[in-house]
Amino acid sequence: MTTPRQRILDATTQLLASGGREAVSTRSVSAAAGVQAQTIYRQFGDMAGLIDAVAYDAWTRYLTLKQAEEHRADAVEDLVAGWNLHVQFALDNPALYKLIHGDPRPGQPSAVSGKGHELLSGILRRVAAAGRLRVPVESAAPMVYAASVGAALALIAAQGDGTLAAHAGLSANLRDAVLATVLTGHAPEGAHERALALKAALPGVADRFSPAEQVLLGEWLDRIAR
Repeated sequence: MTTPRQRILDATTQLLASGGREAVSTRSVSAAAGVQAQTIYRQFGDMAGLIDAVAYDAWTRYLTLKQAEEHRADAVEDLVAGWNLHVQFALDNPALYKLIHGDPRPGQPSAVSGKGHELLSGILRRVAAAGRLRVPVESAAPMVYAASVGAALALIAAQGDGTLAAHAGLSANLRDAVLATVLTGHAPEGAHERALALKAALPGVADRFSPAEQVLLGEWLDRIAR
């Protein structure tokens, strides 16, 4: 038997999927979940808290799936697959996706977006350790993240006005253009690429250096990479 909290989450998710954010109100959620309005407020504080909980629940399930797929020998393949999975999640869950990425609250960090960024950075560190990253992880991560979110939101808009088929290649074309900017097409050859690869590998040998040595070595490698 599901709990009142889960019934509220499920009902809100269904309302979002069928009618968007405008379909979600205290009255509609209460009726769909079979609970009193007070139960919603007791469980989530207010409607904003409920929306945040629904978004967090959906994004957590997506990230669990994403983590389960990140076990390829080639980290670049994981990067490509991660982009594709991200965009597909957006198209399968447009209302939820817009809540997560298209409706940020000023001054409030997004925990769910932060976790996604953390996973992306982890993949990019593996790419860098293989000598395939052209720019530092700290520069590549926001570039890839922003581009994938932009592609997803553009395709959601196209899906809404019935022009999705006309934009079938948008995601892949943008993905390839961004990856061509941040990746090299070969194994490391120059000092720049080797420095980025070595910096990405530092966390695995951090116990061999003092904190001051780690900072100094990181600064030296950044200088070589530039």
